[in-house]
Amino acid sequence: MDAAVADRQLFLTPSAALRVQKLKAMEGKDGLMLRLSVSGGGCSGFSYSFSLEETRNPDDRIFEQHDVTLVVDETSLELLHGATVDFVDGLMGSSFTIDNPNAASTCGCGTSFSV
Repeated sequence: MDAAVADRQLFLTPSAALRVQKLKAMEGKDGLMLRLSVSGGGCSGFSYSFSLEETRNPDDRIFEQHDVTLVVDETSLELLHGATVDFVDGLMGSSFTIDNPNAASTCGCGTSFSV
């Protein structure tokens, strides 16, 4: 892996880690990892997606923080480098959110962005 790839980072807040730990407990599967990916689409060009998974792919990068594993594929990481994953619980509902420094704009709901 070259230095440019090794230097790319993602961050997970304690709130997001706590939510993942709760979801793992609810599922009864301690080996679950939070997968974050980016795909084309959404109202701003790209959209975020989250899932809990037990398997890793060959092109996955692993970020372990606050006793939680965050998994991101190399292609998505290109668009997410330096981003912070948080979990917010508010009046309008609860959800994972992304603070992505690479996004030039985001949609109102926060699930899609453009670069």
